Amino acid sequence: MVCYTLCFFQFCQPGGWRLSRERKAPTFFTVVLTDIDSDRHYCSCLTFYEAEVNLQGTKTTDADEDEEEDGLIQPAQVFAPKSLILVSRLDYPEIFRGCLGLIYTVYVDSLPFPLEGLVSNLFTCMVPVAGGSQKLFSLGVGDRQLIQTPLNDNLPVTCKSVALLFQQLGIQNVLSLFCAVLTEHKVLFHSTSYQRLGEASRALEALMFPLKYSYPYIPILPSRLLEVLSSPTPFIIGVHSMFQSEIQELLDVIIADLDGGTIKIPECIHLSQLPEPLLHTTQTALSLVLHPDLEIADTAFPPPRTAPSNLKLLDKEVRAVFLRLFAQLFQGYRSCLQLIRIHSEPVIHFHKTAFLGQRGLIENDFLTKVLDGMAFAGFVSERGPPYRACDLFDELVAFDMERFKEEAASPAKLQKHMRELSDQLYKNENPNPHMAFQKVPRPTEGSHLRVHVVPFPLLDDEKVERLLAEGLAKHPSAPAITTTTRAERKCVVPAGPPVVSIMGKMGSVFNSARRLEVVRSCISFIFDNKTQETEKTLPAALRALKGKAARQCLTEELSLHVQQNRAILDHQQFDYVIRMMNCALQDCSSSEEYTVASALLPLTTAFYRKLPAGVSQFAYTCVQDHPIWTNQQFWEATFYSEVQNQIRALYLTAPEDKLGITARLKEQGPLPPAAPSALERTAMDLAAEQLRAWPCLSKEKQQELVKNEESTVFSQAIHYASLLVYLLVPLDTSKNKLLRANPVADWESGSNSIVTNRRAEQLVAPHCTPLIFSQLNLIPNYSPKLYQQLFWHSTKKRMALE
Repeated sequence: MVCYTLCFFQFCQPGGWRLSRERKAPTFFTVVLTDIDSDRHYCSCLTFYEAEVNLQGTKTTDADEDEEEDGLIQPAQVFAPKSLILVSRLDYPEIFRGCLGLIYTVYVDSLPFPLEGLVSNLFTCMVPVAGGSQKLFSLGVGDRQLIQTPLNDNLPVTCKSVALLFQQLGIQNVLSLFCAVLTEHKVLFHSTSYQRLGEASRALEALMFPLKYSYPYIPILPSRLLEVLSSPTPFIIGVHSMFQSEIQELLDVIIADLDGGTIKIPECIHLSQLPEPLLHTTQTALSLVLHPDLEIADTAFPPPRTAPSNLKLLDKEVRAVFLRLFAQLFQGYRSCLQLIRIHSEPVIHFHKTAFLGQRGLIENDFLTKVLDGMAFAGFVSERGPPYRACDLFDELVAFDMERFKEEAASPAKLQKHMRELSDQLYKNENPNPHMAFQKVPRPTEGSHLRVHVVPFPLLDDEKVERLLAEGLAKHPSAPAITTTTRAERKCVVPAGPPVVSIMGKMGSVFNSARRLEVVRSCISFIFDNKTQETEKTLPAALRALKGKAARQCLTEELSLHVQQNRAILDHQQFDYVIRMMNCALQDCSSSEEYTVASALLPLTTAFYRKLPAGVSQFAYTCVQDHPIWTNQQFWEATFYSEVQNQIRALYLTAPEDKLGITARLKEQGPLPPAAPSALERTAMDLAAEQLRAWPCLSKEKQQELVKNEESTVFSQAIHYASLLVYLLVPLDTSKNKLLRANPVADWESGSNSIVTNRRAEQLVAPHCTPLIFSQLNLIPNYSPKLYQQLFWHSTKKRMALE
């Protein structure tokens, strides 16, 4: 309780508790407080000034007046601030402004209503059901107030804060701040208005939707906590302009002056910008919204001026531009989601490298930073599951990319679509077109200037509790200060189109059909033991492997021969296949999303040749020198992809409708459209069906499904631990280039063919530990000893094979 009191004491007077010699008008602003569980509390503060009690009256005596004994109390010359504070987890600033203002009105105008009654009526007020409901309530002073909930709680409620931010800073400055928060830079607002600080912070955070800001968010920072600005973590913070001199020395903070309309970016900060052409199209769309007369400014005969949009509508039009921007930026993201677990809670990983490569943005630092940030990690966790409640963004990101291109080429189509989006955003905040009449009494004009006003009285706690109990007794089934919520309507999330390049189709000189035919012919000659033809075509095939399509063709052809049980090679065939594998791995890069190396990985453990004395040499012993094997992102992406394939196979082969699930689902509501065939059903399609059926299953069946998935993940963990050992622990460590680049002091030079236990752990653990631990932790009965057994089992198995 003491901590909360000190917290409110600082935040309700951010500039410090200071006496004033003037009678100042009451002020109102909202402070956002975040608790240890990352839950936000909204602290509404109404501050007014009271005269300091001065009993040092001036006693005067006059000879002409008899019995003048009473002292005259002079008007106060000093005034002290006093704050009325309302703390709630609900974000209704205008409602709280009216409630606190009403309490102040009753006090300052000496209205015949007990303050304890107002407070108890406020505490017993029921917030309506979320989802567009509205409710009238009264504090018992002849007032009539309305609470209106948004249609969708996931969409931010901004009123007109976004439009005000663009009016204060302009298009370019706001875009710079937008890029700064997405790439996790520190942003600091300063203004002489606390209300403006709160609105600007709210607006900047709302522009990030569908991402959510997960770093410190302090719209109004008290003066005693200014050292927080030196924090190493990103933040969005607002301070009063009276501290402007103290914030100018911050070297790693982007400072925005809301009153002056400028931003300051330190020289040491490299601010990544939106990739083209998204940057240009966003700037153009914002100009159309904020400056509609710009298009007809040079027209000889301009049309009659139309009435400009009010700030609330303009606010939604600007937000529609950014919603479209995110839909284009994350277009096709669902095709890069990798499903690791379905039950009992979905576990989903995002294949970042595949997304960047397919979008043609592998070297774009802006999108790379966004995908690496905490906000996008939360985005994947929240929006990754294929069966959940959907919103406007899910519908928009499923649009075909061609539609966005058509709208970008036609301003009329672009304006029409943005108007449709803005209407939906406006309707979300104002779902009822006919708002009920509201009446909130206000204090008499100039009441704060009155000379003789009694101090604000202390409330009687016992009386408030008694009135509160009486109010609750009238509504026994309705607990106080409660928000009831409707059950979310879950549905299958639309998959949307596949990922396409942001610049359109990208061609390559290496992708000709002739080069692919050369690779196929060379592999065919190798497996048919046509040595002379192989020697002729091999140089051309190796040159063709410079192209991505040819490398993919190589993996496909080799996989076909493995399926045909042709993995045992003679010495000549083995050498040819190894040369082609090394050539393909040599040109692997992250721009290929690791697909070639991932496809070659199982082939390295499939192809082998027999040596004398019953020894078999596998292909992986000859391809260990490539840096791709030391790339942790490669191992993670490959592991997750294989787990997803196994999870998909698990549910594809499961008996359908064994427990009458379909009949139970029909009782819940209409089933989705007919599912695609087994070959077309993706892991996400199967996951959506499983998540929908989960509540209908018995506990025994649920436990069975969980156990099956645990076994699948664990078996893949064992398999990949073996692969890590195969590719990272060579037999002759003195000949391995990767190992020579990182020598270890305790090397045992006396053994070239046997790797010591300690050395093996040093080689593989840095790559194996994070990957295997992250997945084994998904198994409830996992223990650290399990990992040690797993590692040494793989190492001993490798030594025995070699």
